[in-house]
Amino acid sequence: MTRIGFFTRVLDDAPPGERYRLAVEQIEHAERLGFDTAWVAQHHFDGDEGGLPAPLVFLSHVAARTSRIRLGTGIITLPLEHPVRVAEDAAVLDLLSGGRLEVGVGGGGTPASFPAFGKDPARRGSIYADHLQVLVDAWSGKDLGGGNHLYPAAPTLADAIWEATFSVAGGERAGRAGNGLMLSRTQPRPEGARHATLAEIQKPIVDAYYANLPSGVAPRIMVSRTAFVADTREEALHWAAEGLSGPGPRQQPDGGGVDDLIATWDAHVGTPEDVIASLRADPTLERATDLVFQVHSIDPPHELILRSIELLATEVAPALEAILEGNTA
Repeated sequence: MTRIGFFTRVLDDAPPGERYRLAVEQIEHAERLGFDTAWVAQHHFDGDEGGLPAPLVFLSHVAARTSRIRLGTGIITLPLEHPVRVAEDAAVLDLLSGGRLEVGVGGGGTPASFPAFGKDPARRGSIYADHLQVLVDAWSGKDLGGGNHLYPAAPTLADAIWEATFSVAGGERAGRAGNGLMLSRTQPRPEGARHATLAEIQKPIVDAYYANLPSGVAPRIMVSRTAFVADTREEALHWAAEGLSGPGPRQQPDGGGVDDLIATWDAHVGTPEDVIASLRADPTLERATDLVFQVHSIDPPHELILRSIELLATEVAPALEAILEGNTA
């Protein structure tokens, strides 16, 4: 059965401390309504892109306020982190949360952040690979140099790694390693495929993942999707028009209205019936072990996010059971 998750980039229209309080409230609300997982993004320096530079610190607070929901990073920008410190912090958090941590990692998509950490963005692929190997070694109990081994030990975290990617090569890499595959809510279209659907450009990534997955290793495929559900279509479209006005992953038709914006951003917006219908048209869900919802890039007010979470849990997710029930994590 596919797990249902809530994802936040911590972008409520408020000062940082209030952003964090509201995000915690949203995750607590998701837990009460039966969501299986909650995920937070990491972004450095640019509060308009993402409001949280320290996801493991934040999740340690969330762990103390929740009891059941699994907590994940989506993602830690691994080239900018010391991998041994990530391994240590994650190990402590996993213990404090009762073994509820999921660790999503990636190479990072904001080159401007790299100089502040003394890193060359042109080398992020190789740095990422090196740092990921250190994480695996640490959580597997291997010598980290000088006879040092991770304390506290965290052997289960080696099986809780997820890799985010936009590419077929990334799908191959995650598959070979037996890690989870994280698919984005939207992504740029390649040259020659400007009008391809999100499902069409993500299918080869999933195919590559399966083709490289070692025998006997269960697939883990997270499908992240923008979904904003409201009580009326008018309310949903109002906030979609406000939030989706920036440049999207596909070129918006000249003079296009809010429906074109929604299509450009690969979003699922409207009443529960609207969102159920648009999600049913996405064949990627049939291969998901985790379906994770976020309201970005619409980013409506906090009260409407809470209502959207409620409608997703009580109306949308149950209606998708026929699609999701055959998927196994």
